[in-house]
Amino acid sequence: MAEGFKSLYQQSAVIPVFEGRVVLITAKKSERWIIPKGHVEKGFSPAESAAKEALEEAGLIGVVHPQQAGQFGYCKFGKLFSVEVYPLYIDTILDEWDEMHLRQRKLVTPAEAVEMVWHDELRRIISDFFAVN
Repeated sequence: MAEGFKSLYQQSAVIPVFEGRVVLITAKKSERWIIPKGHVEKGFSPAESAAKEALEEAGLIGVVHPQQAGQFGYCKFGKLFSVEVYPLYIDTILDEWDEMHLRQRKLVTPAEAVEMVWHDELRRIISDFFAVN
């Protein structure tokens, strides 16, 4: 465990894939482009919890692949977070969803996603997943 951190918080996220493209959303309190993620909820697997976040944060419904695309960490508010990332193959993009007034949503190519996301490790995960050069 990293020095100075009392706990490691587990989160899960999805790379939302629709027709070979990626759905990105903005963070609630900034204009940074991210993927849907959140804490792993009690009674849910990390993949199931990530699918729930995709529905709430981005209005996306689909099938989560059980094999991780990758994992990354970050620090926020003096806490250390570890995020497991899973592919989500989208069946439905809703016109209205829970956080539609809090976030922007954008469908982009994998190469555009790699350029747009703010977190370096997440860029690598997306790049590796889609084999973007």
